[in-house]
Amino acid sequence: MPSDEERLRAALTRPARPSSDFDLNPAIVLPAGRVLRPAAVLVAVWLRPEGARLVLTKRSSHLQHHPGQIALPGGKVDAGDDGAVGAALREAREEIGLPGGQVQVLGELPAHETVTGFSVTPVLALLRGDFVPVPEAGEVEEAFDVPLSHVLDPARYRIESRRWRGEWRRYYAVPWGPYYIWGATARILRGLADRVQG
Repeated sequence: MPSDEERLRAALTRPARPSSDFDLNPAIVLPAGRVLRPAAVLVAVWLRPEGARLVLTKRSSHLQHHPGQIALPGGKVDAGDDGAVGAALREAREEIGLPGGQVQVLGELPAHETVTGFSVTPVLALLRGDFVPVPEAGEVEEAFDVPLSHVLDPARYRIESRRWRGEWRRYYAVPWGPYYIWGATARILRGLADRVQG
């Protein structure tokens, strides 16, 4: 049976299309000529003796944007970053204290367009060795990890809906324990799950 690392590397060789918060909402018309701001997130797969885990954060409830939501470590690509990879690694270091020396980047996943006007590049990486997250005060309320097997199983995902700007919007959700993983994070992970399943 292939290892988690082998399965992830194989998934990167399979074709995939960009995704969007609007994938499940084809009736929403996006403005022509819209300009998306570049951002990046780190899909950090922590290789543990008891099984691979995915590192996630819970955003601070005091933030103006997406308060309290579950997210992958990441943020805007700054001018000084070495592209999406550099931004994802920098943000993970700032948000949860992840040392770059423990991270092995495998590659980039297709970009994801968010309702907030970002083009987010997910950076798939392996995390090796012991790691104790240090959440960034004021921005990250909690850092935690979930079984990789949970988010790589398409059967764990469901489609839910809520009102957004006066319209019903459908989205993916993949809850785990007390954590409600949904929206862009769930859509990015669902795309990875589909590629792993091949």
